[in-house]
Parts: sequence; C-alpha cells; structure tokens
Amino acid sequence: MTYFRPEIESMSGYVPGEQPQTGKFIKLNTNENPYPPSAKVVRAIQHAAESGLMRYPDPLGNAFRDRAADVLGVPRDWILCGNGSDDILTIVTRALVGAGQRLRLPYPSYILYKTLAQLQGAAWEEVPLGHDWGLPPEFAAATADLKLTLLPNPNSPTGTMVSRDAVLQLADQLPCPLLVDEAYADFADENCVDLVAKNERIMVSRTLSKSYALAGLRFGYLIAQPHLIQQFIKVKDSYNCDALAIAGATAAIDDQAWLRENVDKVRLTRQQLADGLQELGFAVLPSQANFVWCTHANHAAVTLYERLKQNRVLVRYMNYPGWQDGLRISVGTGEQTEALLALLKAMV
Repeated sequence: MTYFRPEIESMSGYVPGEQPQTGKFIKLNTNENPYPPSAKVVRAIQHAAESGLMRYPDPLGNAFRDRAADVLGVPRDWILCGNGSDDILTIVTRALVGAGQRLRLPYPSYILYKTLAQLQGAAWEEVPLGHDWGLPPEFAAATADLKLTLLPNPNSPTGTMVSRDAVLQLADQLPCPLLVDEAYADFADENCVDLVAKNERIMVSRTLSKSYALAGLRFGYLIAQPHLIQQFIKVKDSYNCDALAIAGATAAIDDQAWLRENVDKVRLTRQQLADGLQELGFAVLPSQANFVWCTHANHAAVTLYERLKQNRVLVRYMNYPGWQDGLRISVGTGEQTEALLALLKAMV
C-alpha cells in the first residue's frame, strides 16, 4: 500500500549539488560566492537576534522591499520576498499551473523546473536551445494548456543569455506569463528588471545566494506587476522569510558598493578561468554567470570530475540526455582557480 500521490511516487526528486560534511575541499560545484558577505550583513543579523526572536517576522519583509525598491527602481508593491529564489519559483508555479496543465522551459536548464511541474501533477515541455544558444521560434508557440514559461537568464548550465529584445518579443508572443529567472544576472552585462513595467506577462526572480554571498541565508525575491504580486501573496507560506534573513538581506542589498566590488572580482576570475581552461584544450562557452561550462574532446567529463574529486576539488558533472555532458565549474578565488587549473593540467 502507498499513501502518496502517483506523481510523488514516480518522480526522482531534485538532487542538489554535493555538500561535503567532513574534510576540506575546494568547492566549485554549486555556484556559491567564494567570498564572505558584506560585514553589514553580519552586524544586521546580530542586531536582529539580540532584538528578540520571540515574535513572528514581518510576513511581507517590508524592510527589504523598501530598500530593494530604491535599488531596483520599482515600487515596493512590485516585490515579493521568498525563502530563496526556489521558494519564489515554487510560489509562482503553484499559483499559475494546475494539474494537467503545462509549463515550458528551455533545454538544458535548471533541473528544478521539471520537479516543480511534477509536484503540481502538471506537464512540462522542454524546448532545446538553438546552436547559437538562443531560443528557437517554437519556444514562443501558443498552446491552449500552457500556463507558465520559465526562462533562466543567464542560463544554467551554459552561462549564456537571451537578449532583452528577445525577451520582450517572447512575452508579446506567449499566451502566458514569462518568468525570467535572473539568479546570476548581477554577473551579466544586462538584465530584464525594467521590462516588467513594459509587459505584465514578464516577471523577474532574483536570489541573494550568488552575487551577495548569502547561499546559507536563503533569500530571494520576485519583481512583477502589483496585481500579480497580490495573488502570489495568497499562495506563499504565512511567514516564508524569517527575521534574521530579512535583516541580513536588507543590509546586503543596501551595500551596493560591496556588490560592485565583489562582482568585479568574480568577473575577472571568470575570465582567468575560461582562458586557463582553453589553454588546456577545453571548449568553453562564453559565460555571463559565476560559472563556466566546458568540455574536452580527448577526455571524458565524468573521468575528469572523478579525478578532481579524488584530489578534493569538487566541480559539477552534468549529463543531460540527448545533449553533450560536461563540467560546470563555479568561479572561485584566484588561488582556487590556480589550484584547479594545475590539477587539470596534469590530467589532460
């Protein structure tokens, strides 16, 4: 006898990147920021803890919404806070996609998207990216049961981007909302935040895990027109962001000088990583994120992954059926990058 819905029984479930519990590793497998967050974040969390945790937090995280509104140039009621951007993705999917309905995503992309559809008892449609890593015309095709389209931009695992003009055109053609997942957008040359005002179908999700070095805090947010935000509020958990996370996230987004300095460091090391890999014979896609995707014509990606792990360096081996497997390598510090490249040089 089983007590679970058939969708739960049949699904594999999302598998996060490996998080070693013991020993020292150079960890380049989950796109974390290699640097500590702004000191203002730590002080804000300490203050929030000392102020008392006996009361519930603000259910809407208005302190964060107020500061983020100033930084992003949107009104406060255009912002919804979440327990990481995965929470935002879950809220949006739950609100828009019902059992038997459909969501669309590019292939390859973030593997959680499919899991969210499975949890809803919904269908999902994976549309392969073109040879130029752009969206093919069929990605904009209208179907009666399509309720949500997800577009990671920059994409994972490729690090490639769809242009702002293409996003606007896509939103005009689609019969449903378009969620642009900008988890890595702070490392990119452009973003789509201002497009939310140009088309009500466009929504943008962000996380503080990557560029703000707060993967352990769990905080993300959605930017959408206010009539959509009001409906999503009905779906979220009552207190989906705790008081410490709200305090830390507010301090983080307030420290834009820290963000600019950190992003500059990551982008510089990203180029050093890509150049070093290419010198070793790897094919490397131009990346707009804090990672690179690479393959080697003469060496199996899984073998390189295993040998690196034996040397206590973790990267992400990814194998998408029907698409070439490869390594997604997060941008670490300069020293970590040098250590990785030295190991790979001995392997290839």
